[in-house]
Amino acid sequence: MTQVAAPGAVSPSRHRGAAALGSVLFIVAAAMALSVDVPRAVPRPDYGIKGDEATYVAAALSAAFDGNLSFDARDLERFVGLFHRGPEGIFLKRGKRMQIQSQTRFPFVQIVKQPDPQTDRLYFGKALIYPVAAAPFVRVFGLNGFLLFHVVLLAIVGVCGYLFLAARSSSLAATSFTTAFLGASTVAVYGVFLTPEIFNFSIVFVAYFLWVYKEVAPQPRLAGAWPEIFAAVLLGLVTYSKPSNALLIAPLIAVAGWRRQWGRGLLVGLAFGLATALFFGATAAVSGEFNYQGGDRKTFYGAFPFDAPDATWDRRGIAMYTDAQEAGQVLGRIEPLARFPTNIKYFFVGRHFGFVPYFFPGTIAVLLWLFSTARRDVWRLTTFLALISSAILLLLIFPYTWSGGGGPTGNRYLLSVYPVMFFLLPPMETAWPGLLAWAGGALFTAKILLNPFVAAKYTYLITERGPARRLPVELTMANDLPVMLDASRSRIPYGQNPTLLLYFLDQNASPPEPPGMWVSGGGRAEILVRSVDEIHHLDVTAESPIRTVLTVSMGGSAVSVPLAPHKEAAFTVPAVGIPALRSYAYLLSARSSEGFVPHLRDSNSSDHRNLGALMRFRAVTAQAP
Repeated sequence: MTQVAAPGAVSPSRHRGAAALGSVLFIVAAAMALSVDVPRAVPRPDYGIKGDEATYVAAALSAAFDGNLSFDARDLERFVGLFHRGPEGIFLKRGKRMQIQSQTRFPFVQIVKQPDPQTDRLYFGKALIYPVAAAPFVRVFGLNGFLLFHVVLLAIVGVCGYLFLAARSSSLAATSFTTAFLGASTVAVYGVFLTPEIFNFSIVFVAYFLWVYKEVAPQPRLAGAWPEIFAAVLLGLVTYSKPSNALLIAPLIAVAGWRRQWGRGLLVGLAFGLATALFFGATAAVSGEFNYQGGDRKTFYGAFPFDAPDATWDRRGIAMYTDAQEAGQVLGRIEPLARFPTNIKYFFVGRHFGFVPYFFPGTIAVLLWLFSTARRDVWRLTTFLALISSAILLLLIFPYTWSGGGGPTGNRYLLSVYPVMFFLLPPMETAWPGLLAWAGGALFTAKILLNPFVAAKYTYLITERGPARRLPVELTMANDLPVMLDASRSRIPYGQNPTLLLYFLDQNASPPEPPGMWVSGGGRAEILVRSVDEIHHLDVTAESPIRTVLTVSMGGSAVSVPLAPHKEAAFTVPAVGIPALRSYAYLLSARSSEGFVPHLRDSNSSDHRNLGALMRFRAVTAQAP
């Protein structure tokens, strides 16, 4: 790729266009952040809380208005006053009093934990750094402070990204790719989540900027050890927030070792370790537990602590265990290597969580680096290796939930690793890489930009239309697919011997009724089918009041059957699926070539659906004769 000379002598006026654009985007985004009604941004009766927002919002409100990080009756009342509903899905834990005692034998200290004597307070079962960082904004601007905080963070990211690229590339190239990196990816939707994803993303981005800017700057800037040490502290912070980010420190230490800067490498490693330990220590000082997800921890739905006189800890909540013992049990039950090849495909091009569709600018960045002379740069190479190692670690440790859980848009766990891809970019002379990143990313994320609040609340709507429908469904991730957020379309029992679980991935088929399952006349219906037993084939019967052709497949060859009006047809569909978590998973596809509207055929009918064929099926297992 053509290398661009360092524009060190070029007038700063070449940055005026980028500065103007950035200022306009910041003003518009900040105005939207301050004017939106956060709890009611989605105009439906079930507006409110998304993902893990309840925990982080309650913690930030407590820090902002009470000056503490505990949850009591006042916090519950404040939350309900704002959202007109309880903190659904909040993670809380009982506190401990921790004492460190000396002893004569190794390790010479002993940590003794006793129950918190105050029973009128609980503690938050999530990382505390994001609520603390957002608290000043929340104190001044209320819930809108979260959104403004995110706008400020993304503005800082935009400035850092532009400066990095503009050091060796044209201003137009730097502007187009920086905006694409943020706008043509799943970053946009997480901007309206009141959770740490944007915070973690921004911290990693700034940390890597501090580390590598001196590698591309036309003049010595951010040189010396201090920027790297500060970057290590930031990476320690984000590792506390999400421990899966720990590998991101490796390139900083590895490059220092490669350049025989042993002292600098040691300082960077110590800064990272001390920062991580300090934040976990702060958590212990608050709640008496180093692990914010460990100890006596529960999640709450419908009924909450302190919502009634008898609302004791034992009468409320669902127990959660996320400590070393539980992690060992989980690892003992899974088969990570057996799922790894399949998960690799899903990781890159999965319909709901794929790297290519939801982080398309990152794909362009990696390809540009691979086909440039910059691939020889040691700091870029180690960054790429950290990226690959982080992805492999996710797939091995979380083979059934590597996207982050909760039906996210794109890979939530990968979002905090996504920034490092930006710094793989080689110098660029033209804006075409940025335009390509915008074009490719927008195919999958344009719907997010139109209304990010709706996209964040109803993540399953994103893949019902558009190019994403052509990508493979992550069959190993059934319990984490976005459709799980809609109880009327997920885990629906069907049939007997074996009983199947059905997940309706679109609205082109209706959940089973006593007569059967209607397939729409308006498009292809896709249904994820799970079974404890391996399925050999389906015995299908179908009928329709109109003449149509019904095409059905279940991972194998498609079967097309002409249906005459009011005449039932029977046929067999071969099944090919994959082993999933304690089950087998299959993708059932059905399409009717024609459709009808019952109301237009019978004025007494109130059914306005576009129907095609009524289908019933029975699963025949591989062991059946």
